[in-house]
Amino acid sequence: MKQFAFLLLAASLIFAACNNGQQATAAADTSSTTVTVDPAKDWRFGIALWTFHTVNFPLSLDKVDSAKLTYIEPNTFHSAGPEFKDSIIGQLSMEGIAKLKDMIAAKGLKVESVYIVGDSTLASWVHQFDIAKALGVQFVTTEPPLNMWNSIDSLAGAYGIKVAIHEHWKGFSHYWNTDTTLMALQGHPNFAVCADLGHWPKSGVDPLDAVKKLSGHIIAVHLKDIAGYNDPTMKDVVVGTGVVKFPEIFAELKKQNFNGHIYIERDSVEPTGNLSSVLQEVKYYNDQVSKIP
Repeated sequence: MKQFAFLLLAASLIFAACNNGQQATAAADTSSTTVTVDPAKDWRFGIALWTFHTVNFPLSLDKVDSAKLTYIEPNTFHSAGPEFKDSIIGQLSMEGIAKLKDMIAAKGLKVESVYIVGDSTLASWVHQFDIAKALGVQFVTTEPPLNMWNSIDSLAGAYGIKVAIHEHWKGFSHYWNTDTTLMALQGHPNFAVCADLGHWPKSGVDPLDAVKKLSGHIIAVHLKDIAGYNDPTMKDVVVGTGVVKFPEIFAELKKQNFNGHIYIERDSVEPTGNLSSVLQEVKYYNDQVSKIP
């Protein structure tokens, strides 16, 4: 698989300039199509497994099951559990990844994206995409290094997997700034956006403004809230209790014909675990979606 990926990547890089222009034109043509989205039916609501990062992968699936959610976004730095000697998912063999996929299927859950982290080498990103391909996802959520945009875009094209650019806060990530994200999207047809609504305020960015600015590019949302602005050390709070304007954001997403994944994600850890707050957030989300005009 890795040799195949490198060959495809080499071919993609050779023709990138020509193909990117053609694909960008096609994307522009598609964006003009009128689509009617029903958020209650068309938005794929689920949870990012980072929410349960204090327990291993099998136990996190039990918690998702208890919350009666269907879609999950695993990450490759999650402990795989005692069967795998507590190795992180990113260190497993393809046979190990296949076992995790079987665990997901046994719970009746769906995995259509995975959060990945590579380093400064192309080989590390090939390995992350190998895992993503084995899981059968549609896109990976990540923050690609600025000097690797071309190679990661081409790699994504070779694998047939989109890259949803995620945003951590100022000082940790370049992508806190929506202008940087827009630069990354230019000429990279396999790049899109995962909007993390609770991280933007830490850098002084209003999530509603960011969602508007990134219109047409958002394929996923991390549903998260925060109590204030301009403090990177601030921990998230239960959705609906902070400064994020969810009703307005949901209405804007519908206006944009957003038709993707919305994942609950908690960074904070409650003393009894995050399941109780997740249940609160499921109810809040369903209530708000039912009120979208």
